[in-house]
Amino acid sequence: MARVGGVELKKFSSFKIGGPADNFFIAKNAEEIIEGLKESRRMLFPLKKTVFVLGGGTNILWGDRGFKGLVLKPEIKTLEIIDGNKIKAGAGVNVSELLSFAAENDLSGLEWSGGLPGTVGGAVFGNAGAFGGEIKDCLKEVISLDLKTYGIIRRAAPECEFSYRNSIFRKNRGEEIILEAVFNLSPGERSEISDAAMRNMRYREERQPLEHPNIGSIFKNVPAETLAPGVIERYGLNIKTDPFPVIPTARLISETGLRGLSFGGAMISPKHPNFIVNVLDASSSDVVNLIEVVKREVHGKFGVRLEEEILNLSRF
Repeated sequence: MARVGGVELKKFSSFKIGGPADNFFIAKNAEEIIEGLKESRRMLFPLKKTVFVLGGGTNILWGDRGFKGLVLKPEIKTLEIIDGNKIKAGAGVNVSELLSFAAENDLSGLEWSGGLPGTVGGAVFGNAGAFGGEIKDCLKEVISLDLKTYGIIRRAAPECEFSYRNSIFRKNRGEEIILEAVFNLSPGERSEISDAAMRNMRYREERQPLEHPNIGSIFKNVPAETLAPGVIERYGLNIKTDPFPVIPTARLISETGLRGLSFGGAMISPKHPNFIVNVLDASSSDVVNLIEVVKREVHGKFGVRLEEEILNLSRF
């Protein structure tokens, strides 16, 4: 591991947007993470303000000017069966790799994640979910590193304060780094597990604009209870479980007529309007402008304020 500067963050983003990082580490284990943090503590500003932990880069909007501080990418690749039906996975393991490993070992419980991008660390951080499932549903334990003391923290799933696309790790961003997670799965038939995962993958391919660089859904879905009485019926909105009753934000955006709206090189996807896609070498400011338009128009029409699901670091 070595500290390097000037790394273009667009290379570590599924959006292909982002300027240089002042400092960039790739660490293979906890010892390398600690080494990098100690060096950064000597060289940079107070730790909490200058370190960003990067997973797969699938839900991050970097700024065009880059990141002033340390970007640390843990590539911990642990992937093993423990105690029969449990899998221990490193933070740097791709969710797709975890799912394949589970299927190969006839373990069920992660089929909902078929086609989900990103790493295990990022999925735990944001309590990733799809098709009615969430990462917390099959999680047993999370092992993390305290950035101040370098001590190891072990939390059982209930201690992780999981909620809709949130966790204690996201709430305390900058205070600890996820190292590994243990998943408690159930015995299953390999073919059935693979078939279910494949159906979810095909669904994503058919309905999401995966042909263009993107960072997934820009906004969280809207809890149905937050809409004013009569709005759901007036617009014929469908309620879905995700994992509680929500109105798909894509439908609200579609009702505002914003499908296909572009600014610079960015566009609100006509295929799935909760996606903003990079169609022509977009800048982060192009994306931010579209985000603000969507927020304004949806609030004006439905009276709800959309909350971003992505990590918007365009101002840092």
